[in-house]
Amino acid sequence: MASKFGLAGGIPERRVRPIWDAVDSRQFKNALKLVTSLLSKYPKSPYALALKALVCERMGKTDEALSVCLDAKELLYKDDSSLMDDLTLSTLQIVLQRLDHLDLATSCYAHACGKFPNNLELMMGLFNCYVREYSFVRQQQTAIKMYKLAGEERFLLWAVCSIQLQVLCDKSGEKLLLLAEGLLKKHIASHSMHEPEALMVYISLLEQQSKYNDALEVLSGDLGSLLMIEVDKLRIQGRLLARANDYSAAIDVYKKILELSPDDWECFLQYLGCLLEDDSIWKYFDNIDQIHPTILIECKFSHLTEEMFDSRISSASDLVQKLQRDTENTNLRGPHLAELEIEKRKLLYGKKNDNKLLESLLQYFLKFGHLACYASDVEACLQVLAPHKKAEFVGMLVKNSDFVSASATKVLGQTTTILKVQELTGNIFELPLGEIEASAVNLAKLYCQNLPLSRDLDPQESMFGEELLSLINNMLIQLYWRTRDFGYLAEAIMVLELGLTIRGHVWQYKILLLHIYSYIGALPLAFERYKALDVKNILTETVSHHILRQMIESPMWVDLSSLLNDYLKFMDDHLRESADLTFLAYRHRNYSKVIEFVLFKQRLQHSNQYQAARVEASLLQLKQNADRIEEEERILENLKSGIQLVELSNDIGSKTLRFNEDMQTRPWWTPCPEKNYLLGPFEEISYCPKENVNKDREENVKRAIQRKALLPRMIYLSIQCSSTALKESVETNGSEGDLKTCEELKFLLEEYAKLLGCSLSDAVDMITEISQGARSSESLGSDLVDWLNLAVFWNAWSLSSREHWHVLNLLLERLIQERIRSMGSSEICSCYSDVQVLVQIITEPLAWHSLIIQAFTRSSLPTGKKKKKTQHSDHLASSPMSQAIKDSIQSLCSTLQEVSNWLLSQINNPEVDQLERFLSTLKRNEDAGGPGQVLGVLASFIASSEESEVGNRIFEALKSWSTADTARKTVMAQERVLREFLQICESKRKLMETLKQQMSHV
Repeated sequence: MASKFGLAGGIPERRVRPIWDAVDSRQFKNALKLVTSLLSKYPKSPYALALKALVCERMGKTDEALSVCLDAKELLYKDDSSLMDDLTLSTLQIVLQRLDHLDLATSCYAHACGKFPNNLELMMGLFNCYVREYSFVRQQQTAIKMYKLAGEERFLLWAVCSIQLQVLCDKSGEKLLLLAEGLLKKHIASHSMHEPEALMVYISLLEQQSKYNDALEVLSGDLGSLLMIEVDKLRIQGRLLARANDYSAAIDVYKKILELSPDDWECFLQYLGCLLEDDSIWKYFDNIDQIHPTILIECKFSHLTEEMFDSRISSASDLVQKLQRDTENTNLRGPHLAELEIEKRKLLYGKKNDNKLLESLLQYFLKFGHLACYASDVEACLQVLAPHKKAEFVGMLVKNSDFVSASATKVLGQTTTILKVQELTGNIFELPLGEIEASAVNLAKLYCQNLPLSRDLDPQESMFGEELLSLINNMLIQLYWRTRDFGYLAEAIMVLELGLTIRGHVWQYKILLLHIYSYIGALPLAFERYKALDVKNILTETVSHHILRQMIESPMWVDLSSLLNDYLKFMDDHLRESADLTFLAYRHRNYSKVIEFVLFKQRLQHSNQYQAARVEASLLQLKQNADRIEEEERILENLKSGIQLVELSNDIGSKTLRFNEDMQTRPWWTPCPEKNYLLGPFEEISYCPKENVNKDREENVKRAIQRKALLPRMIYLSIQCSSTALKESVETNGSEGDLKTCEELKFLLEEYAKLLGCSLSDAVDMITEISQGARSSESLGSDLVDWLNLAVFWNAWSLSSREHWHVLNLLLERLIQERIRSMGSSEICSCYSDVQVLVQIITEPLAWHSLIIQAFTRSSLPTGKKKKKTQHSDHLASSPMSQAIKDSIQSLCSTLQEVSNWLLSQINNPEVDQLERFLSTLKRNEDAGGPGQVLGVLASFIASSEESEVGNRIFEALKSWSTADTARKTVMAQERVLREFLQICESKRKLMETLKQQMSHV
C-alpha cells in the first residue's frame, strides 16, 4: 500500500497511513475509529468515504459499506475534478468487487475516463474493471485507446489478446483476427517488435487463421531472433511446417530437435506423424487434457501403400537406433520408448509383428522394469495386443526377471512392475483363487523382507516396496468380489491401516481405504481419510469426487455441509478472484497466460461437479428442515422460491459440462462415482480400462443435475397447492393464482418425467403398476429415488384424488419394505447399498411428502385466538381428502417405525459381539486357505522384528498397530451412521405422530 500514499483528494499521507496499517493488521475497530476522525475533518472527501467503506466491509457490515460507496460515487460524479484520482477509484473497486457490485466500480472508472480522456492510469484502471467483468469487447476498445495515446507495444498486445478471447470464448467472427493481424503488421512496420511474448502472440494469431506459411516467414525473419533458445524455436518451426503439410521439411527440423534433445517424447511423436503423413497427431496435441490423458493415440495409415509404409518406418527405426547408440550410457527412456512406438505402429498397420513387439517390451523391461513408471510407459502398447499375447507377455516377464543377481531394490521394482502389468492386462482377473491368495501372501513376505531398506528414510520420503500393499489390497478386493467372503475386505483394511501406521503420507492408501470404508458403511472413517488427504486449492475440484457422492447419499449431514461449503467457497472465490491473475498476466506481459487463465476459469465455471454441488447445497438445507414447514418456507424464500435453480436447470441443458475429476486415482472396482463393480456379481462384469468410463457419463450426469435443480421449485409449488387444495375441495374452485401454480407444477412434472426418459402419462402408469405389484420395482433402475420424487409431486398436483394418495402410500410402503426384507438380519457391511437407498427415500421423497401433509394439516386447522369447531371444520373432517391425509400419515408412521426397528436391531447389538464378529472373519485354518493369510505373515513379522533391523521409527509404528483397534474404529463408525439415520427416522416419525394428533381435532 505504501506506493499509493501521498495526497489523495487533498488528504496528507500522515493522516491515511495509520488507517491502512490498521486494516493490514486486521485491527478493524481501530481503523474505523481513525477513519471516522478523518471524515470529521474531510467530510466531502470521496477517498475518506472509500476508506470507511473498506473498513466496514472488512468488519462484515456489507449494507453500510455499500451505502458509503454510493455516497462516495455521488461525490465523484458531481464534485470538482481534483478529488478524482486512481487511488480513490481503486479503493472503491476493492470494496465493490468484494460486495459483488463490480458494475458500480466500472461506472466510476468510465466516468473518470470521460472527464480525463488522456489519463493513462485511469484508463488502465478501467481496463482492469473490464478484465474482471470478462468484457472482451470493451477490453479491446480501451486497450486501443491506450495504444493510440501512448503508442506502447504492450497496449496493442492487450487489444490483440482481447480479440483472441472474443474468438475463443464468445465465438465471435474470425474477421476480428484479421483486424488484430492488421494492427500488429502496422505496428511492426513502424516500431518493429521487442519482446519474445509479443512474437508468440503474433504467431498464435496467424496459426488461429491457419496462415502457417506467413507464420514461418515471420519466424525465419528478423523477429525470429527474439527467441533465444534454439530448441524452442525449432519446435515452433516444426509444428508450423507440419501444419502447412510440408512434411519433408518438418522431418528435418524434428531430427535436429531429437539430436539436441533425444528424450523429447512429444517431438518424436510429431516426427513420426510427419514421416507417416498422419495429421491426426495434431488433433491429439490440440485436445490434450492433463486430467484425462488419452493413452492410445489415433493413427491413420490408409493413404500409405505397404512399400511407402515400410520405407518410412525403416527410416524412423534407423534414427531411433542412432539415438540409442548416442545415449547408450545414459538412463534416458525416450529412444527406447520410440522403438516400442514404431513396433506398435507396425502392428496397427497389420504387419503381424506382435512377437517383435513383445521382444521390444521385454528388452525395455530388462532395462527399465525396476522403475515405477514402466507399466504406464507400456500401457498403450499392451492395449493393442490380443488377450493371449498379453498373457504370454506376463509369462515372459516372470521368466526373465533377474531375482538372483540383481540388487534387492531392483528385484522389488521388477516384482511390482510385473503385478502392475498383470492388472493392466486383466490377466490377474483370470487366475484361480488359490493363485491370487498365494501371490498376495508372497507379496506380503516380500514387503516384510524389504522393510529394513527404508529404516533410515525420512517419513516424508517414499519407502521401498510401498506399492506392494496397494497391490495386495487389489488382490484381496478381487477375492472378496469373487467369493463374497467379508474377511477379505477386513484383511484389506488391516493391511492398508498398517501401511498408514508405518508411513502416514501415502495418499494411495488413504484413497483405497476411503472407498472400502464407504462400501461397508463406515462413512465417518472414509471422511476422516479424505480429510487426511489435505485437499486444497484446485485439488478440491479434481479429488473431491472420491467422497462427495457417498456423503450426499448418507445421513451425515453436518459433515456433508462442511464438505459442500468448503468446495463451493473455493470455487466461488476462485471464479471471483481469477481475474486478478489475468490482469497480473497482462501487467507482466505474459500473454499466453492471459488466454490460459481465462479458459481455465471457463472450464471451472462449467464444471459438472460445481453445478451439482450448488444444487445439493440447497437441497441439503431443505432436507435438514423438512420437519418444520415454517423454516422450510424461509429457506425457499432465500432460494427465490426455487426459480433460480429452475433457470440453472434450463441453462445446464443448453451447455456442455466439463468433467474435471481425476478418475485415474480411483480404485479399479469403482472407476467413476456412479459405478461400483462390487455391487454386482463377478461373473457378469469383466475388467475394462478406466479410459472408457467417461464416454457415457455426460448426458446421464447432466440429466441428474437438471432433475435435482427442479426439486426446490416443485417443493414450493406443492406447498402452495397443498395449502389451498383442502379448502377448495369443500368450498369453491381455486383462484386464478392457484390455477397458475398448479399449471406450473404440471409443466415441471412433465419436464421432470422427460428427464427420466418418458412422458408424464407413461411415468404415472409405471408408478401405478409398481404400487399395485403388477410390475417389479427393478424397472425403476438406479433412478428409483427420482421416480419416487415424481410420484410425490404428481400426488401434490392431483390432490383431490384419494386414489392417488393410496397409490403413493402403497409405493412408499412397498419400496421401503423391499429394502428392509432385502437386508434382513444382515450386518451393515453386506447391505450398506440398501441403507443408502433407504436414506435417500426417507430424506427426499418421503420428506417432501411430509411437507405436503404439513401444509394440508396447517390449512385444515382453525386459525385465530378462538379455535372453535365450525360447520366448515366438520365438512373438512368428513371430506375424502381429509381421510386420505389421515391414511397417509398412518402409513408413514408404520413404515418409519419398521425402518427404526431394523436400525435398532443393528445398533443394539453389544459392541463386544460386533467386534468379535468382525475379527472372526479373519480367523481361518491356514491349511484351508481363505482370509487372514496375509495378515498372518504381517503379524509374524511384527512379532519377530527388532529395532536394530527396521529402525526406531518403523519399529515403534509396528508395535503400535492393533487389529482390534482398527476393527473397533470400523464398527463404531458403522454404528454412528446408523444412529444418525435413526435420529432422522425418529424425528420424522414424531412429526407424523404430531400431525396425526392434529388431524384428529379436525
